[in-house]
Amino acid sequence: MDLDGGSRDDESLFCIFEILAAPPANHPMTEPFLPRGLRNAPQIKRVLIDAGFEVFRTRGEEIVLAERPRENLIMDSGVRLRLGEPLEVRVVFRAQKADFPGEDESHLFDRVRRLAAGSLPAGFSEAGSAVSRVADPGDADRTLDTFYEITYSKAASALDEALPELRIVMGIEKRA
Repeated sequence: MDLDGGSRDDESLFCIFEILAAPPANHPMTEPFLPRGLRNAPQIKRVLIDAGFEVFRTRGEEIVLAERPRENLIMDSGVRLRLGEPLEVRVVFRAQKADFPGEDESHLFDRVRRLAAGSLPAGFSEAGSAVSRVADPGDADRTLDTFYEITYSKAASALDEALPELRIVMGIEKRA
């Protein structure tokens, strides 16, 4: 209940908590303030948007960030924030078979690992790999291309630790 007898929804309470718990205006912190224990996807999504990121979609406990190569085009950036304890910054590097038609699978994965090598000194490690078939929307039996993808990840104990990492991986090339 608020002071005039009405009730507040969770979002209003969160906003009040942010105002009361936020550091003073002259505080050196440059990232949006967020309590360390917060793990609610809609609230974290809102903080990401306030921090200047665009969200492509939310899939369960994973927020997929977007890139906008042109004003009228929004795409999956290959960068994700997986919610949980701890948070996990994930980045997907890939090579497309159509770009390297003469190379076999092992060479394509080697190409992706060389591309991702710059993320390793920052603390990212390989979390998994996948071969993703891109089907023709008009004929499911026809393959248009094949993506060779490797996901790298890095744990962050709080959102204020994840935001700089997200900015870094948003700025690097993820396609061989």
